[in-house]
Amino acid sequence: MKDILIITNYFPPETGAASNRIFHLAEGLQKYNFKVSVITPLPNYPKGKVLEGYRGRFKHTSTENNITISRLWIYASNSKNKLLRLIAMLSYSFSLIWFFAWNKIPKTVIIQSPPLLVAFTSVFFLRSKTRKTIVNVSDLWPLAGLELGAFKKNFSYKLLEKIEHFNYRHANLVLGQSEEILTYIKSLYPKKETFLYRNYPDFSTPLPNAEIHNAEKIKMVYAGLLGVAQGVLKLCEKLDYSKVQFHIYGAGAEQNAIESLIKNQPDLDIVYHGEVTRQLLHQVLPEYDMTIIPLLNRIYGSVPSKIFEFARLGIPMLYFGGGEGETIIKKHGLGWVAEASNYEDLNTVISKLDTSKLQSKNRIRIQETAFENFGFSNQLIQFIKLL
Repeated sequence: MKDILIITNYFPPETGAASNRIFHLAEGLQKYNFKVSVITPLPNYPKGKVLEGYRGRFKHTSTENNITISRLWIYASNSKNKLLRLIAMLSYSFSLIWFFAWNKIPKTVIIQSPPLLVAFTSVFFLRSKTRKTIVNVSDLWPLAGLELGAFKKNFSYKLLEKIEHFNYRHANLVLGQSEEILTYIKSLYPKKETFLYRNYPDFSTPLPNAEIHNAEKIKMVYAGLLGVAQGVLKLCEKLDYSKVQFHIYGAGAEQNAIESLIKNQPDLDIVYHGEVTRQLLHQVLPEYDMTIIPLLNRIYGSVPSKIFEFARLGIPMLYFGGGEGETIIKKHGLGWVAEASNYEDLNTVISKLDTSKLQSKNRIRIQETAFENFGFSNQLIQFIKLL
């Protein structure tokens, strides 16, 4: 049995795409006879507060599904203040250094990036001729931050670029969630070994519901992080509600603003359901006619994992983010596409929706497409061959 360590900032009971991705990877490797251990902070995402039951601890160790999970101390914060966010990342980095100093580290290590500083700490202290370090890149940071307006091209940005390049240069293998990520890394290091590792889900699903749409308005749902990058608040403000009723599930930085908008403008046909478990979400999502996957701005390298999860549930999608995600929607006929950041085009697409595409026949086709093209097990088997 081969030992393997996964270092990540996100892991259940935290919610979100990153947490789900790493959990499925750990569970999948364990099923293929790897002895898996995970290092992660005390759970605090996305609220920026350590969850009850873990507070007041420096370290919490547990074994779940034969996976050893070490949860380390972090100064938890989701503040918009860059200094506090930096302190939070540094605190986890210091906890990692302490862990590395007192524990035996396996010869194969998978490191999640971003956050860059956490990945840098792991790569810097664990790089060795006898150890295989694998960097799993989910976003091109700091480039994504620049496109979101979080950074300017100054000294700090250049420093982050140097850290990013160090991580890629010293990794034995780089995993990327999109073709764009791998193209970018190959442009920096043409000889670097890379592997496309999509965020494919791994859960059992029933057949899609029978005839869904029979109301005057289309029931459109968003489920996920209510963060700045997703732009759900602006979406609420810009949608034309003459044809749709908008349902929202999730939590994040924009939650309070969205709740205030609904309270102050009751004429907007929006229903906010709060945050629910992923298991419950999978039960309620098929009840909706369609889902929307928005990004405030087109982000190079970004492919929202919701595409693969919703396809597996057989839910038609309206994609509003551009880039590689748009290409996947079009290629596999998963729904509709509106021009990124163009709310006039978004409303036009909604006004012209063919409601026959919301019915069970098309939903079953979408689910079959997901089973055929977005297979978690096949991807994992190919990845294991590289370990």
